[in-house]
Amino acid sequence: MTEPKGQATVDEYRPGQFAFVSAFGAGEAPFGIASIRGPHLEFAISALGHVTHTLHSLEVGDPVGVRGPLGNWFPMDEIKGHNVVVLGGGIGGAPLRPVIQTILDNRDDYGHLTIIWAARAPDLLVFTEEFDGWHSAPDTEFHVTVDQGDEGWTGNVGLITQLLEQVAPSTEDTITITCGPPIAIHFTFLTLQKLGFTGRQMLTTLEARMHCGIGKCGRCNMGEKFICVDGPVFWQSEIAGFLEGFL
Repeated sequence: MTEPKGQATVDEYRPGQFAFVSAFGAGEAPFGIASIRGPHLEFAISALGHVTHTLHSLEVGDPVGVRGPLGNWFPMDEIKGHNVVVLGGGIGGAPLRPVIQTILDNRDDYGHLTIIWAARAPDLLVFTEEFDGWHSAPDTEFHVTVDQGDEGWTGNVGLITQLLEQVAPSTEDTITITCGPPIAIHFTFLTLQKLGFTGRQMLTTLEARMHCGIGKCGRCNMGEKFICVDGPVFWQSEIAGFLEGFL
């Protein structure tokens, strides 16, 4: 979104927050903010339903509605000084882009950065134009995998959890950050726990079918949490008791 109109501004948002994007006449849907920095908002949107198909049909310059930013955010100040492991999969990796760039823009504030990126197929990988920069960044290692390759794919083939076990990042002074559908987060958490990570070393942002975004409609209720206002960012220890019921 560029050139916002009305009373709202878009330059005050933090990594991990989301916003509702509306296609006029079709409705609105929530999306993680993928922008690196203000004042423009960027989103990575797959055409999967009526609203998203309508958004994909718009031309440059067509108006859309944006309601946000909403929710909490990744505690980037709290994790300063720590090593960071970022695990992103497919379109679900969009909210992790500002996390990565925040670390790279403030490189001396954080320890070693490990990026593990994945998708079901090569053509579903997002932000590929930034891979070279991630790979060459100081004190950073970048790994990428796809569930199933094609004729032109020469990289790693396998699930992100398999690659995670191969990379086996050290648990010492390390925070992990992941994003994706609940089932993927569940198995990523299991793999991280197998490697020795604790609940206060694992951060995630949860996806949900939100409607109001302000904790009133109950559609995103999970246990005692409302993802839209208590989240979408949680430590694993906060949601361990009811994540499986959300699968």
